[in-house]
Amino acid sequence: MLLIIGLLVGCRGSRNVAARDSLDVGGIAPKDSADSVLLTPRVVTGPTVLVFWLPAADTLPAPDQAAALDDMTYYTDRIAPLLLRHEVTLVPTNAETVYVSLPNHQRQAILLSGLDYPFGYVLIAPGEAERILAGVYADDELLDEVQAYFGLPPDSLPTRLRITT
Repeated sequence: MLLIIGLLVGCRGSRNVAARDSLDVGGIAPKDSADSVLLTPRVVTGPTVLVFWLPAADTLPAPDQAAALDDMTYYTDRIAPLLLRHEVTLVPTNAETVYVSLPNHQRQAILLSGLDYPFGYVLIAPGEAERILAGVYADDELLDEVQAYFGLPPDSLPTRLRITT
């Protein structure tokens, strides 16, 4: 079982924003977003939550980028167990285009550039209309969107156990 840990890596301190490792899949981060494999357009074949962080985010002030990336990392980590349990793939990308595999070897393109925010989520179920969530969504809002789009039960996230001694 492959767990995607640390999907997004926040910008920290005096780190050069242009050369940040904006997305990190399985602990393998690209050296530079310009030569990243994450810039290669994704082809989605099944239920997927795609986390996107486009190069246009470099135009935001560094503190705003860091805050948005930290928030997205935190909220994405909160819903990752739900996605894994319901076999919804969680995939990061820096690419401005995503392709959805359709029957008969056809592909549908989803263009992410030009949105209100250059980061966010795309909920994809091949054969259905995609749902683009531009910007940062708190975990409860993101959970509501994911449950509604994929038809998951409302009590999908386990409650955290509190250990007392």
